[in-house]
Amino acid sequence: MKSNRLFEIIYILLDKKRVTAKELAEHFEVSRRTICRDIEILSSSGIPIYTDKGRNGGIGILDNFTFDKSILSEQEQKEILASLEGLNMLKYPDMNSTLAKLRALFCKSDLNWITVDFSHWCSNDVEKDKFIKIKSAILDCNIITFEYINTYGKITKRCVEPLMLWFKEKSWYIKAYCRQKNDYRIFKVVRMKNICICEQTFIRSIPIEVGEIKEDKNKNIILKLKISKDIAYRVYDEFDIDNILYDNDGNFIVNVQYPQNDWIYGYVLSFGNHIEVLEPIDVRDKILQIVDDIKIKYL
Repeated sequence: MKSNRLFEIIYILLDKKRVTAKELAEHFEVSRRTICRDIEILSSSGIPIYTDKGRNGGIGILDNFTFDKSILSEQEQKEILASLEGLNMLKYPDMNSTLAKLRALFCKSDLNWITVDFSHWCSNDVEKDKFIKIKSAILDCNIITFEYINTYGKITKRCVEPLMLWFKEKSWYIKAYCRQKNDYRIFKVVRMKNICICEQTFIRSIPIEVGEIKEDKNKNIILKLKISKDIAYRVYDEFDIDNILYDNDGNFIVNVQYPQNDWIYGYVLSFGNHIEVLEPIDVRDKILQIVDDIKIKYL
């Protein structure tokens, strides 16, 4: 992880006083170009790093430099550790090493303030490898290519500049700049196949909020649903409490807005006979048609 590498570069320079970009690149198993970018980041952050050219040249740090923890307040130290412990829930490699060094520097014990497991019950090594590749490409600004399956089952080859991983409503997405579309797009990670990290790098910032970019161009549709009180657990788990009303029998009347695509029908049918679409009529009719088609297969 880049933050861990930056901290370790400082530790190496404080210990060895002078190293070459080649030595650092070999130590971290990255390119010299990546090391040069890291040195620029550290220098711009106020770390007194210098470079000497020539036979005995290299990268060094001023002898009088010490990493002074006093520049951070007690609250800032806690917030840094809390943030990194939150990131550690994503299983970043070597994050424990970074946390251990900072806890020692700040004289703090493990906060243990959060536990999160983003994996699903059947997660496997393929999905973990996919996540690691995307994370690596985002942090090192590498372009990635992959095959993407959209909501209609169409497979396309994409070449993108990955900018951010985004977890929303039980699913992982990446926000990226798509070079085919020449625009920003959001891709659902589970639909990404055969991810390859390219040597080519990019420089691009995120210009707008994640929520302003849609995964697809479908319009939203408002559904009015009647759901049986027998599956109250799903209602409270899956819908905002402000969108839930009750009829005289204690059943739920839910108003919810979703993108208008085929996913809606599968979602409604997942409630079995515990749900009825009240509005709109065209969605209600489509559900009835699907049910009739299913009946034919079993008769």
